[in-house]
Parts: sequence; C-alpha cells; structure tokens
Amino acid sequence: MPAVTHTSAVYEGGFSDPVGASQTVFRAVMDAMAKPGSVHQLPAVTAPPAPLSATAAAVIATLADADTPVWLDAALMKTSQVRDWIVFHTSAPIAEHQSDAAFALVAAPQNLSALNGFSLGTQEYPDRSTTLIVQVSSLAKGAALTLEGPGIKGQTSLAPDPMPPHFEAQWQANRAVFPRGIDLILAAPDCVAAMPRSTRLVRREA
Repeated sequence: MPAVTHTSAVYEGGFSDPVGASQTVFRAVMDAMAKPGSVHQLPAVTAPPAPLSATAAAVIATLADADTPVWLDAALMKTSQVRDWIVFHTSAPIAEHQSDAAFALVAAPQNLSALNGFSLGTQEYPDRSTTLIVQVSSLAKGAALTLEGPGIKGQTSLAPDPMPPHFEAQWQANRAVFPRGIDLILAAPDCVAAMPRSTRLVRREA
C-alpha cells in the first residue's frame, strides 16, 4: 500500500455520518444496478480532492475496502492527493494494472480506449470482474443509449456524457462474454445510474 501523504485534503472530505451516508449511497447504487438506466439522486456527502467528483468519491468510499484494489485513470493519478484520499478513507490498495482492479475510477472516460483491459471475471467466478465507476458531467446530454434487459420494462434510454470512444461496440463485446464482463456505474453530479453486464444496448439505425 502506498504511503499516505498527511495533508488536510487527505484527511478531510469523508463521510461526516459514516453509517447513514454509506447506507444512503449503497441503496442508491443497488437500486441503480437493479433498474439499469434509471437515475437515482445522491446528496453530496463527500468533498474529495479534484478531479475526483463528490459522487464518485461517495460510491468508492461505500464499496471499496482493504480487499478490493482500486485502479485510477491518468486524470486521477496526476495528483497524489486523490490516491491518498482513497487509501485513507477506504483502506483499499491502489492497483497498478487495470486487470488487477476490483473497482476502477475513471475521471476522463473520453480517454478510456479499452474496456476489455479490465478483469472480466472467469466462467467459474464471474463476480471477480472489475466494476467501473465513471465520472460523467450529465446523464441526459450525451448520445442516447437505448437499453434493454433484466430490470428494464421494455426499453429505457440514457444519454451520459462524456463516454469512452466507440462505447456501443465495446459494450456489445462486453455483453457477448456474459456472465463474465464488467459492470458500469455512472457518477453524475448529485446522481448515479448503472449498466450491469446483463444490460443490452439496442443498436442505432445507421
């Protein structure tokens, strides 16, 4: 585990009410996973160092622990304060490689070129895949995604922005290895949505 830099930015900004806040965040994330594409409000319960967002910080602070390595994208690794904040508030080790991560935090999804570089789990243990927590500025202003699958009545739509390049093709490939595959949590300002690996994308007409 990397050494924590002892600065106020590292110590501060965690849950002021750890039990109540973590329960609220956990409920929102589980509801989002159960109903893919649905948007769930999340109050600001953390104040992490930039560029880590309050929503993404709340999710990782709720889900990660000493047994779940966390990978950070290049945008989040630019400052040691983000890494040290996560280590201090979750005790999670920082993963050097995508494939070793239980969780991945992505602040610049437009630069994330390959989803299959993360752990997809195994046929015997599909739950050993990586869950991506992706920071987006909006869930309604990007290219519309039409979703269907378990937890969705008919179809639903979501329009997150920004997203990884060629996301539709990448998600089709992710869905093709089910029950393996990554799960996706979209962390927008004050809300979350999710796309578990069981979610299918309906192809747009050319």
